[in-house]
Amino acid sequence: MLKIYNTLNNRKEVFEPITPGQVQMYVCGMTVYDYCHIGHARVLVVFDVVYRYLKHLGYEVTYVRNITDIEDKIISRAIENGEAYDQLTERFIRAMHEDSDALGVLRPDVEPRATEAVDEMLKMIEVLEQKGFAYQADNGDVYFAVAKFPGYGQLSGKKVSELRAGERVEVDMGKRDPLDFVLWKSAKPGEPSWPSKYGDGRPGWHIECSAMSRSLFGNHFDIHGGGQDLQFPHHENEIAQSECCNDEKFVNYWMHNGFVRVNEEKMSKSLGNFFILREVLDSYRAEEIRYFIVSSHYRSPLNYSEEQLDNARSALQRLYAALLDTKLTKLPQDNDYQKRFEAALDDDFNTANAVAVLFDLVREINRSKREQQERQHELASLLRHLGGLLGLLQADAEEFLKSRPGQSAGLSDTAIEDLISARLQARADKDWASADRIRDELSEAGIVIEDGNDGTRWRRA
Repeated sequence: MLKIYNTLNNRKEVFEPITPGQVQMYVCGMTVYDYCHIGHARVLVVFDVVYRYLKHLGYEVTYVRNITDIEDKIISRAIENGEAYDQLTERFIRAMHEDSDALGVLRPDVEPRATEAVDEMLKMIEVLEQKGFAYQADNGDVYFAVAKFPGYGQLSGKKVSELRAGERVEVDMGKRDPLDFVLWKSAKPGEPSWPSKYGDGRPGWHIECSAMSRSLFGNHFDIHGGGQDLQFPHHENEIAQSECCNDEKFVNYWMHNGFVRVNEEKMSKSLGNFFILREVLDSYRAEEIRYFIVSSHYRSPLNYSEEQLDNARSALQRLYAALLDTKLTKLPQDNDYQKRFEAALDDDFNTANAVAVLFDLVREINRSKREQQERQHELASLLRHLGGLLGLLQADAEEFLKSRPGQSAGLSDTAIEDLISARLQARADKDWASADRIRDELSEAGIVIEDGNDGTRWRRA
């Protein structure tokens, strides 16, 4: 029985989809003006695991992850670069797909772009205005009137009175209330714009997801996800404008993954402690980054460091080592490992506990290698199967253990093979000193060699 921690109610709840057997899931995606960083990687991987596991449970899942391709930061960056905004966004959309593919993230079923949904946004804004929840200010912008929605603050737990006390109305903004947020921005010279009854302009950020989810799922759907930083104000504002427009509940289950931290501080550009994913991939395998992410519960803070990634590398090497000399075969029936693994993921997608089950399984595989070869193959097949639900352990074990992480320096495969051949020749010549010297040279280079009945095998330490 799957339970999800619902941020709306701050408790775990049994998951019951609106339509039996079907799940509609919408996740806030990237604002494409720069490369993905480790925080983005966490969102991508977390909801990829959710997607995989829901499908494993037999649900017919429609997974939507939007792209914000018009926004203040995009316009500013395009002006700064001296390029058209759509050229900039196309470049970073390609980069985002490259990064997510590298991480083994499955493509969502639908990936709508904000610029393709402007008409739907304007329809919602007009309904909100007709109902008295929106107004056009003297500066031409259209705002949502927060005071008109009694449920404002239900997701974040924030009180309107306290929020208002900490805000101020900026000069000439035209807001009636400091908490009112923009739905439509009037056009400024040199900026991209769309025609509307309110004059040329472009949508505010918050209306985008409400409109895109409405056009794809209707007024009410199952799961809405994103990073913890979106809980307020973005998701709070989505609830307000959607429920006022549609006169019904917006989303049943809200999921938010925790922040990525560096030295116990939130990762952010303002602090200068953020890490671009493709730069990290210069030193670490994508699967090592993925393991690092899933080894913690998605709601907990994730502390980024090279030490943590090194630990992920060692852990994956241990998992893959258990798969050496095994072949895919039938899965063991009615086994405790799968039950425990699924129980962990049923408990609010607790990937940390699920990973612990994988290591228990590795210990039994290693015991079976000495005792029961057929069972060894079955358990190894189960390890691959369960690892696959987390997006792990799908590579060839020997190739993984031989491969160099990222672009790290070290002996090439050819150089290693040449040294091993030289060592074997020295052993054949009974030149034990040379054989030992070559083994030491390989060991210093981080190469582990294993002599067996079938010859010498090597892997990177």
